Amino acid sequence: MNKVKINSDVELKDRLVAINRVTKVTKGGRTFTFAAIVVVGDGNGVIGWGLGKAGEVTAAIQKGTEAAKKNLVKVPVLKGTIPHEQEARFGGAQVFLKPAAAGTGLVAGGAMRAVLESAGVKDVLAKSKGSSNPHNLVKATILALSQMRDAYQVAGTRGISMDRVFNG
Repeated sequence: MNKVKINSDVELKDRLVAINRVTKVTKGGRTFTFAAIVVVGDGNGVIGWGLGKAGEVTAAIQKGTEAAKKNLVKVPVLKGTIPHEQEARFGGAQVFLKPAAAGTGLVAGGAMRAVLESAGVKDVLAKSKGSSNPHNLVKATILALSQMRDAYQVAGTRGISMDRVFNG
């Protein structure tokens, strides 16, 4: 994955994906805590996810946001869509992403939609197969996006200059 260091002047928007109430049974009774999965993104190809756990919902969300800001990756977004088809799997969750024509919109559900919107993807066809666990879906979607390569990255890997590609 291509981790990215972000400037403090870039505005990251956070999105809450899921909140889970966790119960621990002790001698004194039940203790409730909350786990929040949060996705942050600048809407221009930089995204990250985080998990926050706390006794209060707001504290869990805040911790998740802070964790997400430490876990940022840069993904290629070309003209509002992704460069090519990509599949990824994390745990029991499997995702399939396919580029779409302008005006198609974001055809994705649940946790995948939150990740793709945070990344700034406007047109994509997405399918989740297997587990619908939001935690694993978020990780699988970010994994799929981080495996994407645009034309410049492919040309660099092949040792070709993009000037030669466009100018013959």
